[in-house]
Amino acid sequence: MATINPYINFSGKTEEAFNFYRSVFGGEFAAVMRYGESPGCDQMPIGDADKDKIMHIALPIGNKGDVLMATDMLESMGQPLTEGNNFSISVSTDSREETDRIFNALSEGGKVEMPLADVFWGGYFGCFQDRFGIRWMVNFDQNDAK
Repeated sequence: MATINPYINFSGKTEEAFNFYRSVFGGEFAAVMRYGESPGCDQMPIGDADKDKIMHIALPIGNKGDVLMATDMLESMGQPLTEGNNFSISVSTDSREETDRIFNALSEGGKVEMPLADVFWGGYFGCFQDRFGIRWMVNFDQNDAK
């Protein structure tokens, strides 16, 4: 069964915001990835100042599997931050088939931003805006597949 977590977008303030959230909720970051650490970073249209910005961060909250996640949107990569696009709903699935089903159903009539594909972190991932303007990210972690 799929799980759903909020995914927040910031414009260069992700690290500051998440250090604050960690001070409130406690715990440790489950993941911190910077743009400059990602494979293929040299092929991305980002400047040196953006390489230290957060590509993905995850802070588990409580003990029920809830995770607050975020990224810095980069204008240099055509991702301007505006009201209404500063969050996504992240869906984690149990299989590629479930990923395909959820992605295809929710994106129907919407705008696909990244088609489903195998990605460097071991996921099968895609993102889109549904026909109601809500941004979604769907990911199957193939590393956890049995």
